[in-house]
This record gives sequence, structure tokens and C-alpha cells, in this order.
Amino acid sequence: MRDDEMEVAVKVVIVGNGAVGKSSMIQRYCRGTFTREYKKTIGVDFLERMLEVYDDPVRLMLWDTAGQEEFDAITKAYYRGAQACVLTFSTVDRASFQAVRNWKKKVEDECGTIPMVLVQNKIDLIDRAAIDAEEAEALARELKVRLYRSSVKEDLNVSQVFTYLAERYLAELRSWEEEEFEPPRPVITTSLFSAPGYKLPGKRSPYDSGIISLHPSGRRRHRRRRVIWKNICIT
Repeated sequence: MRDDEMEVAVKVVIVGNGAVGKSSMIQRYCRGTFTREYKKTIGVDFLERMLEVYDDPVRLMLWDTAGQEEFDAITKAYYRGAQACVLTFSTVDRASFQAVRNWKKKVEDECGTIPMVLVQNKIDLIDRAAIDAEEAEALARELKVRLYRSSVKEDLNVSQVFTYLAERYLAELRSWEEEEFEPPRPVITTSLFSAPGYKLPGKRSPYDSGIISLHPSGRRRHRRRRVIWKNICIT
């Protein structure tokens, strides 16, 4: 891969109450499979998938987190460094809908403001819906996020969710590039789940994450593509 075609890696966390379909969602998106059998996620699960956004390669690293309160201490550590988030609730589970604001706050407490999307899963069970369409739309407006109604079982609006988040994140990267922003060069001593050893003054940038940005020794003024290399460093 040439230097001007380096890929971007984006850490995405999928959050929500248990049994709303988070694990099924990433299984459907990454492996194209669906199972009716429910298995409670213990802590976190992880899958990844490559896609192209604006002709640039993007690696989505999808973290499925447990929805039960007893795992909060574990899952919060995995939120750190996330660059995008899927807020998920089930069409047939009103408690999962009412918990969305709390899930959003948990992620923002660890990550700050990052691109998010609201997903109403199991829309194929609309005849048993516990949430009105207007309620879901009102919540999306309140949280200032896009709403997708999806069915993992029917593979409806699953890939669209992750493509949208990848586009949002890449647009954010490019906006920082256009401002000729260049972050301090860190001494990298970080794990997969912790933020790097530097903070940016003022506002959060796409570089302020648990995914380490590797910068060439000199800034190139004329490149065909202006995409930042993203990689993971595990210590």
C-alpha cells in the first residue's frame, strides 16, 4: 500500500440493553449470518470489516458490549478510544428504548462527543411494537442523531448504519486536515483500550482516541489523498 493510500481504522462501540440484537447486528454485518439463538455477551465481543468510503479504505473495528449492569465496570474500559457509537434499542422492548439516554451518557463520559446513530432493531416485529414511531423520531431529534429502523433478521438497514458512521468519521478527519491541523507527536505508550498519552487543547479531535495516529516525518503538501494512517498498538 502506498503512503498516500494508507487506510483509516475506526473503533465503533455498539451499546444498548441486553437482547436488543447488538451481537446479531455485527455478526450479520461482518459475517453475513443470523441466528435466532440468544447468547448473553460476557464483557465484550469484537469483529472487524473493511469497506471503501469516498474511494478510501476504512477498517471498522466493531465492539459489541454487554448490556447488563453487572458488566458496567468491564465495558466502560472498552468505550475509551471509541470514535463512533451505535445506540441500539428493540422495537418490542420499551425498557431498552427508555435506557438509550443513559447509554449515550455512559459513552460520552468516556469518549466525549463522537459520531453516533440511533438504531431501532427488530422492526420486523412491528406488529408487537412497544414504541410508537413518533416516540423514536422524537428521541432521535432530542439526541441530535440519525435514526435507522433495522431488522438484523431480514438484513434491513444494517450495512447502512455502519457506512453512515464511517462517512461521518472520515468527513471529520478531512475537516481537520483542511484546517492544516497537526497534533503533537506522542510517545506511544498505550493499550488497545486507553487513550494516547497526549491531549489536544480546546476541543476533541479525531486524533484524540485510543487508535494511534502515525504521522510521516515530514508533512506532504501535495498528496493525491490526504488520509491519516490509523493503527493499533497493544502493550
